[in-house]
Amino acid sequence: MKFSRHGAGESRRPRVAVISPPFLSHAQPMSVLAGALARAGAEVHFASAPSFAPLAETAAVRFVPLTVTRNANSGVARNTPQGVREARRLEEFLAATRNGPVAALLTQARHRGDDMLADPDRVLAEVRALHTRLAPDWYVVDQLSYAVTLALHCLGLRYTTFCPGHPTYVPHSPDALFGVPYAWPRAIRPDEEDLAALRRAARANDASFTQRFAAVARAHAPLAKAPGRAFALASRHAVLFNYPPFPWLPERPSCDARFLYGGHCSPAEEPSPGEAWEGVVRRLRARCGRLVLIALGTFLSARDDVLAVLVRGVLSQIPDCAVVVAAGDRAPALSALAGPRVHIADVVPQRWLLRRVDAMVHHGGNNSFTECLASATPALILPFSSDQFSIAHDAERAGLATCLDPSGLSHSAAGAAVRHVLADSPEGLRRWTRAVRHRGPDWSARELMRTMAAVSPGR
Repeated sequence: MKFSRHGAGESRRPRVAVISPPFLSHAQPMSVLAGALARAGAEVHFASAPSFAPLAETAAVRFVPLTVTRNANSGVARNTPQGVREARRLEEFLAATRNGPVAALLTQARHRGDDMLADPDRVLAEVRALHTRLAPDWYVVDQLSYAVTLALHCLGLRYTTFCPGHPTYVPHSPDALFGVPYAWPRAIRPDEEDLAALRRAARANDASFTQRFAAVARAHAPLAKAPGRAFALASRHAVLFNYPPFPWLPERPSCDARFLYGGHCSPAEEPSPGEAWEGVVRRLRARCGRLVLIALGTFLSARDDVLAVLVRGVLSQIPDCAVVVAAGDRAPALSALAGPRVHIADVVPQRWLLRRVDAMVHHGGNNSFTECLASATPALILPFSSDQFSIAHDAERAGLATCLDPSGLSHSAAGAAVRHVLADSPEGLRRWTRAVRHRGPDWSARELMRTMAAVSPGR
């Protein structure tokens, strides 16, 4: 079809609104996709919390302020201003990660309603107001922004789904439960009793979210098709996974929607972060033959105990290796470890650094995983929560990374694992890096534009 606002047959650029929740780990890749959509020919508006306006400027798209959840994370979770209840939930989650994977996942399950579906009526009203102002032809919505997806469903607006994490965030079957890893890495094997408790909590959330979706839909769109199972509600046109197309991922049922695997959402070029960081890399490289980046994400950087174990393990076991550490608000607590071979910062220019380090230690977050893959950077993965266990499993199975359990991690085990990654680049890294490099944000944008152009106005 030709997009036409004024008359039949008159071509114009499609207007697309990309809506991101106020979390840097989500807003950053979505802003990259927004820029790619603009390069592909769309008129793009990037809608998120006001603090993320610079991402729209970098992507060369228009910015629209829109806050879709009270939770927020602008780069270091603990340093982001938020409400008392939201801050309390964050501390409960961080404490739970010290008690192992199931404890962390159960805590996330308990928080899920407040974290992901706190005020669907307000969000619907704000999406309606945004549509009145901008009248986009299409929306791109984060799969974890459940209130936004529900609003678009109730308003009958066309959208595509961006899945920011593991593909199983969109359940592939009636038995698949959001919040329960579909597979585990070899180093982490919870017992069946704990897993049964996790499945019960996940089923309760599934039922609760589905009931709330149905109630909102009855109130705002009584004549529309019922939304059905809440966690499975996604675009009926296209779902874009920010993930590689691994052949063992669960099969999707046949339907009209296109399931696209974009591989990664890293820009082709990452600008220099400035002379200060250029100087850090020069200094460390001048002293050591190897350089490792240690970063556990915008939430888990608070686990300074694990960061300290990793740094001490590298220092003691790999004499010719330096490290850069992203320590969030715990940077002052780790300052005693800083020295000629150790640079500690609250935040780091991760995508830029990945082209300049020999390996990375990360938590199995999807951005870190796919950015390592795109840059062909070997990795050691220490999963703590969320979809990180599923991602760690896939990385291990694909021969892309080594995985360890962060619970009870020793200096010797950490140092030995990093030494192994530096000595023997994972066997699948070269193959899968080649496989995803022809994909990425520009490929994803072209595929989404193709989908949008093929959909008739009434669908």
